[in-house]
Amino acid sequence: MTLEILLGAAALAFLLALALLWSHWPRWAKALLVLGVTVFYFHADDVMRRIGGLPAKERLPERFVLLAAVIEEPGRTTPGALYVWVNAIEDGKPAPMPRAYRLDYARDLHALLDEGMKKVRQGVSQLGSAEPKTGPRGFSWLRPGGDEQVVKIRDLPVPQLPEK
Repeated sequence: MTLEILLGAAALAFLLALALLWSHWPRWAKALLVLGVTVFYFHADDVMRRIGGLPAKERLPERFVLLAAVIEEPGRTTPGALYVWVNAIEDGKPAPMPRAYRLDYARDLHALLDEGMKKVRQGVSQLGSAEPKTGPRGFSWLRPGGDEQVVKIRDLPVPQLPEK
């Protein structure tokens, strides 16, 4: 699949070069073509990262079941990361497909995920919740770290069966 995408991008770049060099289009049309191809490239790159199975660098769902976690501790050359595989809970039911997420490394979240994974290995399912971090109001998009979340993990309650 990657080879086909690479060949498609090369063909698109070749067609763009032909259109820019040998067409008699006005300059504004050529500039619009360059802008369109540039936007398409970044959109396709974003789509391919989501499709390719790489962990999403997005917010965790509000409620989820923790399936697995891999911790990459910070080192001299790497800032560290937390990779979590979760199944979102939508309308009280698990989503049909689990999803992998990449979170920035935090020592307290590392400890929380480590404890949660110990319980998962013991057979105790873990229910997680992610809420936006509260802070000062107004222009949150201007503040770095405004998209941070507070993650909590607890034991999933045992379902109660109805009496006969």
